[in-house]
Amino acid sequence: MNHSLLIATNNRGKLDELRHLLAGLDVEVLSLRDVSKKPINVVEDGETFVDNAIKKAREVANATMMLTLADDSGLEVDALGGAPGVRSARFAGERATDAENNAALLAALEALGADAAGTRTGDFDARFRCVLALVDPFVRDGEPVVVEGTCEGKITLTPRGSGGFGYDPLFLVDGTDKTMAELSEEEKNRISHRARAAQNLRLVLEKTLAARDALTHTVTS
Repeated sequence: MNHSLLIATNNRGKLDELRHLLAGLDVEVLSLRDVSKKPINVVEDGETFVDNAIKKAREVANATMMLTLADDSGLEVDALGGAPGVRSARFAGERATDAENNAALLAALEALGADAAGTRTGDFDARFRCVLALVDPFVRDGEPVVVEGTCEGKITLTPRGSGGFGYDPLFLVDGTDKTMAELSEEEKNRISHRARAAQNLRLVLEKTLAARDALTHTVTS
């Protein structure tokens, strides 16, 4: 039985990555635009990635009555006390572009001075963190299942690469000599924070789909 999985995001980059990462499962991955002509806007006012992911998944699932997956993710820089964190997409202000957020991050790091990092290139310890929340309004009484993944690295003050999105050009991936934006799609979908979270999600999602199948069979028998 083929199922539909709604991804609660308006970020095209996240949607494309999740479609690739969930390939092979018995789900048709849909976007918000696929299911609703009217925008479904959720105010992301949580203090943590977990708070925001759960809120988005619950509100969109309740609005559509569909199996819903929400992603909340961002960059944590140790020298900035974990910022941008949950404000990664809004670090330069509401509706900020990727370029504006990158510029704001560089300005914040440069304001610390070279001594704060030891060097001015690639010595700001950081990580990308991704939290995925799955909500099924018909299974487990709509209680969310939450998984996460991280990717460790450092921030460089010199952007490199043209792939990816967000802070990818500034994030040097541990164990490589590349920024996230310099990785091939195959490399990124193997080691990124979102890839690791999706790996943790697959078993949860398979169990949820099996439970939906069992519920449907019971109702129709």
